[in-house]
Amino acid sequence: MKTRESALTFSQIITLVDTLARFHLKGEAQQYLLGYFWWILEPLLYVAVFYIVFEKLLQNRQPDFLYFLMVGKLTFIWFSKSINQAANSLDGSKGLMAQLNLRKEIPPLAVIQQGFYRQFVVFGFLLIFLVFNGYAVNAAWWWLIPLILVQALLTIGVGLLAALLVCVRLDFRLLIQLATVFLLFMSGVFWDLNAITDERLRHWLMVLNPLATLIDAYRQVLMLGTSPNVGKLGWVLAETLLLLFLALFAYHHLQFWVARKVVSR
Repeated sequence: MKTRESALTFSQIITLVDTLARFHLKGEAQQYLLGYFWWILEPLLYVAVFYIVFEKLLQNRQPDFLYFLMVGKLTFIWFSKSINQAANSLDGSKGLMAQLNLRKEIPPLAVIQQGFYRQFVVFGFLLIFLVFNGYAVNAAWWWLIPLILVQALLTIGVGLLAALLVCVRLDFRLLIQLATVFLLFMSGVFWDLNAITDERLRHWLMVLNPLATLIDAYRQVLMLGTSPNVGKLGWVLAETLLLLFLALFAYHHLQFWVARKVVSR
């Protein structure tokens, strides 16, 4: 006899994930006076803090630093916030898992979907802001579609694995938070990766940190109006698909273990 969990089709899982994401976004917005406006205001406040520190206090010499920072930071926030929230999603869904036999990928996927909806609005604002400040729309902007798709898949893969690690030990929650801070400084958010004169060091930094490659690619497309390096983007896609495979393989074999681990806490 099939369980309700195994009876869910792929389309039903997608629908459920999207429904949960919309429900939580609506509930979250109702808690704040400014509601959905925080989707744009929060990342812009982060940008403002970094801009004041690096441009005004440290007198950064990076040309067009505000736009350079906005592209990097707004891209990074999507990844970092989604990962940290996904890491806590299984524990946060303890009551739901105790009552329903849902696939355990659903809570982290719903959280990641929330992040995608927020980022869709943020990217829209970023594009309008760049256009109004003299960056012309050109054919290279079509590259935003594969870039966003690859980053979304990367976020899903890492987010699913992060949720699983926190399920193993709660200590991983703190380690994941520290890891995202480390990535903030290692991904070229407020400095240019191309400033690294050692080509070998720059190469390995981008190989081991796919987010750095993506941020650099966004800047090439939006600020320089050129196509990103297809070879580097292909490598990021390969790393992303590997992470996705590992995550889905782990969840496929650990469904009941995850449920017992979370509910018994």
